[in-house]
Amino acid sequence: MTEVDYSTTDSVPRPADANLMAPLPPQPKSLRETGLERQLVVELIAKLMFVSGKTHLSVLTTRLRLSINVLREALDFMVAEQMVEVAWRGESEIDVQYQLTGAGKQRASAFLERCAYIGAAPVTLDAYRAMVARQSWQAQEQRVASDDLAAVLGGAHAGPGMLDVVGAALYSGRSLLLYGPPGSGKSTLALQLGQLLHGLVAVPYAIIVGHDIIQLYDPAQHLPPAPQHVSHARQALERRSTDIRWVLCQRPVIHVGAELDADMLELRPDASGGCYQAPPHVRANNGMLIIDDLGRQRLGAQALLTRLMQPLARGVDQLSLPGGVKLSMPFDNALVLATNVPPGELFDPALLRRIGYKVQVGPLADSAYRALFRQQCRVAGIAYDEQVLTYLLQQLHGAQGRPLLASYPGELLARITHFAGFAGCEARLTVASLEQAWSSLFASCELPSASLCEHIA
Repeated sequence: MTEVDYSTTDSVPRPADANLMAPLPPQPKSLRETGLERQLVVELIAKLMFVSGKTHLSVLTTRLRLSINVLREALDFMVAEQMVEVAWRGESEIDVQYQLTGAGKQRASAFLERCAYIGAAPVTLDAYRAMVARQSWQAQEQRVASDDLAAVLGGAHAGPGMLDVVGAALYSGRSLLLYGPPGSGKSTLALQLGQLLHGLVAVPYAIIVGHDIIQLYDPAQHLPPAPQHVSHARQALERRSTDIRWVLCQRPVIHVGAELDADMLELRPDASGGCYQAPPHVRANNGMLIIDDLGRQRLGAQALLTRLMQPLARGVDQLSLPGGVKLSMPFDNALVLATNVPPGELFDPALLRRIGYKVQVGPLADSAYRALFRQQCRVAGIAYDEQVLTYLLQQLHGAQGRPLLASYPGELLARITHFAGFAGCEARLTVASLEQAWSSLFASCELPSASLCEHIA
């Protein structure tokens, strides 16, 4: 049985952030202050104009994430070189449109053939390294506390000493291995741990290394500040002019599973985008990397962990660009592993010893299962019935020897909702609806006999 996300982790607020002041650097006032070569900015402007035609200065600012002062400096050079010209000018100095000249179009076409990237101007690798070090998740002023852990995880996973082990792992900054049977809630527990990361971080849209651009920001993974923090973040941004090549985000929680392979841990060429895509452990910097379904990847678990453990310990990973160019990329994240396989079958003793903390996630106690079922009834909007839950525990779980796994309450209630929706009636928790959901959840281990199959045919 696959792991089921039974919880409503998205609705659980993160603990109060220790520092909501925007960590973004100040806005560059000149090309020199961006750290970028003038030629790179010129090429970005020319390529954008080539595909857009006449382009307003405000559009250039929005698309390239550069200030008007920086753009004007580059545009003045391009006008002097007869690459661009003013197509229209309004009453104010910033109300102006530019367009490429004939010679500018030819050069822009050549720029696009060499590199198709049209997007936010990158930051330098040195600037990125400094920012990651400044906002390291291990250097949080407000560390994970037992009250935070209990508030986010609740009692569903609270096996003997579990919260203490998980809390110690997050406090120490060392890796954490969650292991147990399918459906025990390891995946959801791992995702809930991401709720414990305090603060907001700055993430660059892209990084420049030599002449290569690495795209790092991913809006699907680098989430904006939570609603309760938006007003504070906006006030912080308004108090000073900031470098808009950086985005203010929640600490990232990057989740990968069986799809992870060796190539995904390297820089991946993006031919259509004209850049490289950063690997997941880089996108997880200053946050958490969750590797789920460990043991199911095409890359063996032993090889996978060997690939990650040394860079994690050093805080630096060596990545390669074409031509054998090596670059040192920061590696600053909490590493959480989850597996259905006994750890001794995945790793040799030496590698297993290098994993910081290990937590076995198994069946729930009766009281914890009841509490989780009640909570999931509230989430599903289904009236709770104590007698039906007792029937579930005694007649279904008990009679069939099914362990009290954390995934079952949410899965059963979801199926009750599905059956009711199909029938066009209100979802209700009854013995009949529960049995219907239960029978659809589990497959029989026995197939019909050959004679019965022939009879049916």
